[in-house]
Amino acid sequence: MSSEAQMIGYGLLKTGTLVSFRIVEEKVLEAPDEAEFGLRLQLKFVPGEEDEEQDEHDAAQDTAEWGAFGFMFVLAVLSFAEAKPRNASVIEYEEKDEFRLADFIEGLRFVRGELHFDADYIRGRRVKTRIVVRSDGSVTLETIGRGKAALRWLEQQKGKKLMQLVGQ
Repeated sequence: MSSEAQMIGYGLLKTGTLVSFRIVEEKVLEAPDEAEFGLRLQLKFVPGEEDEEQDEHDAAQDTAEWGAFGFMFVLAVLSFAEAKPRNASVIEYEEKDEFRLADFIEGLRFVRGELHFDADYIRGRRVKTRIVVRSDGSVTLETIGRGKAALRWLEQQKGKKLMQLVGQ
């Protein structure tokens, strides 16, 4: 990745980690194979520490204006980082690969007043992630075949460390 693209990516990561949000609703999406279930999360941007006096609705709209791209980019990076190949996609898969700014731009769309990011397979990784941010600060995060991984990403985005077993 070019140094300019890296700088933009770092800026988006920084912005995305500043976004405060809460989970409003969680729904497991069933699949024919029980191990392949997905998740649909409804989120809402909320006032951060510096915006506590601001009305929640206004704060959510303001956050959507300055934080939507960064928020989506952070989730896309985390989704890509955990994604693994499936079936024939193993041919394109590289263990040490990074999510690129171009990957993000390629998945972005503006549809009926909403900002969408959709990723299916990226260089052999089965990403299967969709993010929709609306101008009112509401967000839908949907994954297919990723289990409850999206909940981990949101915890990481909030800066929480995840517990891991240490190898013996």
